[in-house]
Amino acid sequence: MSTLLFRLRSVPDDEADDIRKLLADNAIEFYETSAGNWGISLAGIWLKDEAQLAEAKALIKTYEKNRLARVRAEYDEQVREGRERTMIDVIKENPFRFLIYMGVIALVLTLSIKPFLDLAGH
Repeated sequence: MSTLLFRLRSVPDDEADDIRKLLADNAIEFYETSAGNWGISLAGIWLKDEAQLAEAKALIKTYEKNRLARVRAEYDEQVREGRERTMIDVIKENPFRFLIYMGVIALVLTLSIKPFLDLAGH
């Protein structure tokens, strides 16, 4: 019977590729389902043989632990070298979009608070 091993929703492509390769390198048979055209189905990696579940989970746990350490080190290095994007960098890249967003936020806040301010004035 098939068993869900790894959900693919919000998983980066490189991580999903690494998991596929890890399973293939360890001769663990699996197949994959997609989220479908509307994204409402369960995207995941499924084991064909439930007997391999413990081994596959152990492999993935080790992989994720190593990935976390590697990604954290890369992030810390970017911060040390000043290459990590900050909010100011994002604003500088597209100031017009930032101004539009701020305008929309101000409009929503004004429309939300105005009835209460009108009540306080009476």
